Amino acid sequence: MFAQRRYLPSVSALLAFEACARLGSATQAATELSLTQSAISRQIKTLEAQLGVTLMTRKGRSLVVTQAGSEYAHEVREVLSQLVQASVNASTKRQSGTLTLAVLPAFGMHWLAPRLSDFSAKHDQVTVNLSTRLQPFALGSSAFDAAIHFGHPDWPGVHYLELMPEVVIPVCAPALEGSPFKNPADLLAQPLLHLETRPRAWARWSDAAGHPCTPPHGMMFDQFTTMAQAALHGLGIALLPGFVAQPYLDSGQLCRAAPQTAQSIGRYYLVWPDDRPTPAPLEAFCNWLRAQTQDQSGATSG
Repeated sequence: MFAQRRYLPSVSALLAFEACARLGSATQAATELSLTQSAISRQIKTLEAQLGVTLMTRKGRSLVVTQAGSEYAHEVREVLSQLVQASVNASTKRQSGTLTLAVLPAFGMHWLAPRLSDFSAKHDQVTVNLSTRLQPFALGSSAFDAAIHFGHPDWPGVHYLELMPEVVIPVCAPALEGSPFKNPADLLAQPLLHLETRPRAWARWSDAAGHPCTPPHGMMFDQFTTMAQAALHGLGIALLPGFVAQPYLDSGQLCRAAPQTAQSIGRYYLVWPDDRPTPAPLEAFCNWLRAQTQDQSGATSG
């Protein structure tokens, strides 16, 4: 229970104030909210009286937000947005058995998607929706139940389920002359393909291969899948996570450029908000992921 209920305004008053502060006009706010101009004015006056603060002043025909009103409007806007999302969650997805995940493109396509039929067979009442995201975001106020994160446990406000490390292997087109390279120096003399989010990947690989050096620059990519296609077309040697590389290796489209592997500096995690109860579909998904990663224990990662 709220101890200071006298400071808890009605949602109607907050909506009227937020619209008026954003639009700068009681008339426009009234049109947006399907109310009369006088109703908007009454709501704002009631809100000011309740708070004991002047939120808006009139200059000519316009309403101008005071400094206190501007700060309050910003906070009110965030609270209203969270309230809308909470209501949507409560009325739809949270009760419908739907699980909405934000996934990294390569992980979602090459590791998670091929395994989801197993999850669906064991939990046929849960519908899983996937959407790609490359960077951390405000998970708690989003429409996502959880997200796949690569790196370190540095995403604020979330629970973590560690999934696996990322082990990368060098691959290239079978026609690349000299491959596979037994000598790391020979491999590093070839055109190297780089990923934006792994700028030191080749340096770590050369260290692990016993040939510390500063690898040459080369073509840069923002996703593993695009880089794999470039390697396939003979543009250079790519460092790919095992689960990304394996289908290409199995089909013969790519071959291992060298036997040495390296482990990336980060790991993969499932993360979900720590400020609300974990819904049943997500609990089931976490348990399933634990079993999947334990069964595979260090097979391919990335």
